[in-house]
Amino acid sequence: MSRLNPKVGFVSLGCPKALVDSERILTRLRAEGYTVAPDYDSADVVVVNTCGFIDSAIDESLDAIGEALEQNGRVIVTGCLGANPQRILERHPRVLKITGPHAYEDVLTAVHEHLPPKHDPFVDLVPPQGIRLTPRHYAYLKISEGCNNKCSFCIIPDLRGKLASRPIDAVLTEAGKLVDAGVRELLVISQDTSAYGVDLKYRAAPWRGQDYETRFLDLARGLGSLGVWVRMHYVYPYPHVDDVVPLMAEGKILPYLDIPFQHGSPSVLKRMKRPAHAENTLARIARWRSVCPQLTLRSTFIVGFPGETEAEFEELLAWLDEAQLDRVGAFKYSPVAGAVANDAGVHITPEVQEERLARFMERAQAISSARLAARVGKIETVLVDAIEGNVAIARSRGDAPEIDGVVRITKGSKLAVGEFVRVKITHADDYDLRATVVAG
Repeated sequence: MSRLNPKVGFVSLGCPKALVDSERILTRLRAEGYTVAPDYDSADVVVVNTCGFIDSAIDESLDAIGEALEQNGRVIVTGCLGANPQRILERHPRVLKITGPHAYEDVLTAVHEHLPPKHDPFVDLVPPQGIRLTPRHYAYLKISEGCNNKCSFCIIPDLRGKLASRPIDAVLTEAGKLVDAGVRELLVISQDTSAYGVDLKYRAAPWRGQDYETRFLDLARGLGSLGVWVRMHYVYPYPHVDDVVPLMAEGKILPYLDIPFQHGSPSVLKRMKRPAHAENTLARIARWRSVCPQLTLRSTFIVGFPGETEAEFEELLAWLDEAQLDRVGAFKYSPVAGAVANDAGVHITPEVQEERLARFMERAQAISSARLAARVGKIETVLVDAIEGNVAIARSRGDAPEIDGVVRITKGSKLAVGEFVRVKITHADDYDLRATVVAG
């Protein structure tokens, strides 16, 4: 075998946090002389990074493991589902090794065991920003692992452990390397971004000649100095989030918050054991928008939570009407093995869940459509993600990749992927916009 022969196939499932885990593992493997195989046939071993949050994600992970076994036969499993190895072995006893979530060293050890590396440290180099699975112009920046919250429907703390924040200087240094490598947008992710640094007692560290504390506000301040788009995901509506909104109004970071509100009924939120469930979120949203009128808010919701009454569901619809969120996703409650919520109340029938989901999304779609229509005629800066024929597919400040809408720029074939472009919005539909390039 030649020096660069060991090839690892990689299947990454689940959320952006899992994607970052995959990137870290691939970076380490590449630094050790492995190459990434483009398909099952050319891989010497396949790593499947799984998701184990809800039943549908578990099924998808088990199917992916089965496909890798069928197509290749040599499979190492990692990720959230790896925390429940018996579930995997019952269906796929032939897997070579199972490791848990963010167990980077265990994955590397398993690869070494079944596919020893052949490495020349003086020749095999990786770029300083590491190996990434996203396009060159944007990157996910994970700031912590785990979560201290005890939401009744969630088993993430059991799968990934308690909150473990990365020191502020490590995060900002990584962000700087990504920007130096050409990244134009940083997407900040964690399980609870608002809680960043609480486990480290907000420990301070120097970066580029200034001291920063390991906390949400200083994170936003530091990232905002890099001159790229910075987008905040998974932010809980704690009071200290108020301090970050002025940075959005000043253009330091994107006027965008991804906040998993989950419901609008106080009684349901209490049964969900949501952090800040007693907060008046509608009043907080109104204050944020008074400071930063261009703020985009996206969120996700659960309908048909155990015990949810029709009156509580109507409370959710009324909350949504007043909140006027820009981007909304929703899913029906699905029992998760080990979740306290399974015993929170009488389970809602699938028929009622489906009906409520349809009503909720109809309301959310009408709000989205109206808010997008109000942008027609305005000049905005967008970031180009792809070129399709004569149309450039871009995103505005209010659109995160893959989960929000897009801006389709007509006659945009000569634009470059990763380029910022000023456009005039010409048309809006329920979720997306159309635009033309502004000359000059």
